[in-house]
Amino acid sequence: MIPETTLALSCVLHERIQSHLFPGDGLEAAAILLCARTPGPRLRLLVRDVVLIPHEACQRRERDGINWPGAYIEEAIDHGDSERLALVLIHSHPGGLFAFSELDDESDQNVLPGVFNAFGDLHGSAIMIPSGAIMARIYEADLIAKPVDLVTVASHDLSYWWEVDARLTGSSRRPVAFTSGMVDELGRLSAAVVGVSGTGSVVAEQLCRLGFGHIKLIDFDRIEHRNLNRILNSKLSDVDVRRLKVEMFTDAVAGYRGDGVAEAVPASVLTREAVLAASQSDVLFCCVDTLEARQIADLLAAAFLIPLLDVGVVIPTRKGDEGAAIADVCGRIDYVQPGRSSLQDRGVYTPESLRAEYLQRAAPEAHRQEREAGYIKGLIEEAPAVITLNMRAAAACVNEFIARAYPFRLEPNHLYARTEFSLAACEEEYVAEEAFVPSANPILGRGALEPLLGLPVLRPARVGASR
Repeated sequence: MIPETTLALSCVLHERIQSHLFPGDGLEAAAILLCARTPGPRLRLLVRDVVLIPHEACQRRERDGINWPGAYIEEAIDHGDSERLALVLIHSHPGGLFAFSELDDESDQNVLPGVFNAFGDLHGSAIMIPSGAIMARIYEADLIAKPVDLVTVASHDLSYWWEVDARLTGSSRRPVAFTSGMVDELGRLSAAVVGVSGTGSVVAEQLCRLGFGHIKLIDFDRIEHRNLNRILNSKLSDVDVRRLKVEMFTDAVAGYRGDGVAEAVPASVLTREAVLAASQSDVLFCCVDTLEARQIADLLAAAFLIPLLDVGVVIPTRKGDEGAAIADVCGRIDYVQPGRSSLQDRGVYTPESLRAEYLQRAAPEAHRQEREAGYIKGLIEEAPAVITLNMRAAAACVNEFIARAYPFRLEPNHLYARTEFSLAACEEEYVAEEAFVPSANPILGRGALEPLLGLPVLRPARVGASR
């Protein structure tokens, strides 16, 4: 079952919080998380910032107890009230108890009424153990605790800490890759696939058959005859009625997974509808062929703290003695963790390339040759025979997710921020996260704050406004 409530942290903030809560003296420490939200229906609390309680400011710090001055709650309230953020009070359990104690319960009942009197309709508390695992719970004004189903951190590895697992087993152990345990956990996760065409249909098929509990399929395009050689599950009958790709694929998935697993979102990722749909997901797969759509996926991942996997393929050509010849057959997979380098930081798109793409779309007379938009650079191919390349890239993309969520590599995952392969040269190269320089990201953890993604074009339409 997909979790109703989630607490998501960026890798950078999680590392900062863990370092503060476990300074090495074996005593409890505390902090306050300031959390934005997704628009719903799932409640995803997104840790946007943190107030660290100085160790020396605490009246008492012991192995199993802590007291700290209320001035820091006032600081958090001042910070959170303007944007209606939720406050989550977090402290460490140096002894490793992965559960709330009776003292924790009493503390919440004493402290949280004052927070609710100040502002807000939702706040919470959390504990962290030395491994970095977090358990959280939320309260409304009635002060009845409700467990947060899932706490997740997208770092070099993907961490998922489930309340039900901790309650039943008392641990935060993770399943092993490629096992039934992995399948069971995937059944509790939601994915979004942006672009359900040549590469995206292969990614989506793998996610569905791996067992993801819910997959949102985002694409506005319709099936054409030229698509039949590379879009999985597409048929001649779909071409006859110009069926939406996402509707075709959703019906196909229902045939082997049942209804409700795949959800069609027949919209461009450049629309509010698609952004809101994707914001509900636990992982985002970008399988598009435009830079603008990649930019939106990049912003979406940062704003809603969702790990992003971006896949692209290309076949460069060269001039041969008898015309165009294949120069290479390439694929690229980028894993992006919110808080570290973005697709823009990695040069996947730039302001200049976005502008050039816009001109190509808006002023086709200035770009009579549209060859650069296709798979094969330098050749105009109506129905390129690229399904084998798409499958190679799509499999690498989904395996990258598995490697992050259920680590199995012999080397650490931070060495594999980008994978590039050349079928012509029979080579595969990897780029470490440290090779990219991250820039400041003002929308990190922004959540549902309007305008979405900081883009005025995504503001809600005014009732009665004319188009």
